[in-house]
Amino acid sequence: MQPIQQKASLTEQVSTMIRAAIVAGEMAPGEHYSAIGISEKLGVSRTPVREALQLLEKEGIVTVAKNRGVRVNQISLDEIVEVFQLRLAIEPAAASRGVRNATEDDIKQLKSLHQRMLEIGETGDGRATLEADKEFHLYLLGLAGNAKLDNVVGELRNLVLAHGQTTVPFARSSQDLAGDREEIMAAILAKDPDAAATAVRDHVMRTAQMLIKSVCSRTEGLDAQPFLERLDALIS
Repeated sequence: MQPIQQKASLTEQVSTMIRAAIVAGEMAPGEHYSAIGISEKLGVSRTPVREALQLLEKEGIVTVAKNRGVRVNQISLDEIVEVFQLRLAIEPAAASRGVRNATEDDIKQLKSLHQRMLEIGETGDGRATLEADKEFHLYLLGLAGNAKLDNVVGELRNLVLAHGQTTVPFARSSQDLAGDREEIMAAILAKDPDAAATAVRDHVMRTAQMLIKSVCSRTEGLDAQPFLERLDALIS
């Protein structure tokens, strides 16, 4: 973790940096960390760190224990499957509505976000590519015009990413991650809501399958097939 600059929402910045540290493996599941130590690394006071940890605890990412600091929670494959079941159930429909609602300015912004993601992906910076990926998807789904949905999708994505469970670099490179949007972008440019729904569903499914297979390949005796078969249980 690197010191951060003082800006408007310091608590939000701190929570973002802690999530990034978990994704990067700097903060490992099961280990305990002190709020004082985190505040010193980030160069901020303890107050925004405590507030950020409270937010992350509500999301289920960490557990704050009195006199024992904060512990990064483990996430099980069952929980990963449930997260992607929900994403598969709601994101395609939201993407369809988002494309239907998109203005020319929105499409221009999505093109810009997509291009930025490709450029970051070429640098090989997996963490930055994941952030750019999230920004692209949340903008598209945000066009559906449902604030509750935006919050749910954001929390679902954070729940997996902030536990350090990613497909980069275990199952694909940052370039592959950034490039896995061509069908979505084509549907956006064609202003085709149905194609957008299909492309988003396929993308989310690919990500889920790669993540599950990656986790199982690194865990002796764990069979991926039962988890893969459950992915579309809510929509099949």
